[in-house]
Amino acid sequence: MKFNVTSGELVSGLSAVIGAVPSKATLPILETVLFETEENRVKLSASDLEVSIIEYVQAEVDQQGGVAIPARRLLDTLRQLPDIPVTFEVDEKAQVRFRTDKGTYKLAGEKSEDFPDMPALEDGQEIKIDTGGLKDAIKKTSFAVSSDDLRPAMMGVFFDIGEEESRIVATDGHRLVRLVRSDISASSAISFIVPEKALTLVAKALDEAQCDMVVTGDHVSFHSGNTMVITRLINEQYPKYESVIPRENDKTLKIHREQMLAAVKRVSVFSSSTTRQIRLQMKPDEIIVSAEDLDMSSEAKENIASEYSDEPMEIGFNARYLMDVLNNIDDPEVMFEFSTPNRAGIVRPSVQDDDEDMLMLVMPVMLNSYS
Repeated sequence: MKFNVTSGELVSGLSAVIGAVPSKATLPILETVLFETEENRVKLSASDLEVSIIEYVQAEVDQQGGVAIPARRLLDTLRQLPDIPVTFEVDEKAQVRFRTDKGTYKLAGEKSEDFPDMPALEDGQEIKIDTGGLKDAIKKTSFAVSSDDLRPAMMGVFFDIGEEESRIVATDGHRLVRLVRSDISASSAISFIVPEKALTLVAKALDEAQCDMVVTGDHVSFHSGNTMVITRLINEQYPKYESVIPRENDKTLKIHREQMLAAVKRVSVFSSSTTRQIRLQMKPDEIIVSAEDLDMSSEAKENIASEYSDEPMEIGFNARYLMDVLNNIDDPEVMFEFSTPNRAGIVRPSVQDDDEDMLMLVMPVMLNSYS
């Protein structure tokens, strides 16, 4: 096996797949990247057996072949080089030599046939999606994914792809995000759960305008440009999330997002380190954000102007969950919808995009005033 490539191109390719290389693997072969030559390019593959990433790099191929090369040592070496030509040669014992005008380097590789096979997706359902829209959906939902191993279905983002519109949902039981997208659809309805880790890698790796998705019973792939990310799906039943969304919310509050977020951040410093509880007191044309920590004899209170004309109401939230929601809304103003202090609060952007309906939900915490 022999090929020539520029160090800059190869660093870019290795950086795209390195996210699928585990730092400590039970199988040493998983700490490598598989190099396979094609006519005028090299195919790079990495996998941790749950998520796999494939990237193609342009190259001059003199001799066909394949080899698995230790990923991080190779990438660390190439990153120290300027953007110069590099020649790779691999012998029949998988010994790798690569040279530049700066020097010669040698690594012990692994035989390509020992590398795990990539999942087969030939019979999957194809879905085309705008890459920018996919990345935006990932950004707006992934923060609400659960990290609780006892609830595996909630450790991923739920894609409910319909023939006219789609719903993309994430929840950890304390907060929920539901996106309804009219620009995402499929020829026939299909639903699946994608692990949050895989979606984070998808958001980093894909950069072309269009993404082609292929979904099978066990896997989904995201293909854009020279990059493909393949992940195992979470084969669990997703919770019936619609049942927790309050339907009759007669109290509405409109407020400047950044002012609200800044106030919550400041006031939460004075909240209990255990509960992180803050209190929202809504009055006509203003909201009072307050917190206290009885153990530390500390408290804080801020008043913010708002558009609120309903009956006064008081409700408590975990400050971190509320900040997460506010941080993931792009609009300058947000709309809160409430019914009673012991039911979830709904948060929406004050202005929605034409092809998206975004709803966020935050579960309340009980305050002494109504416990």
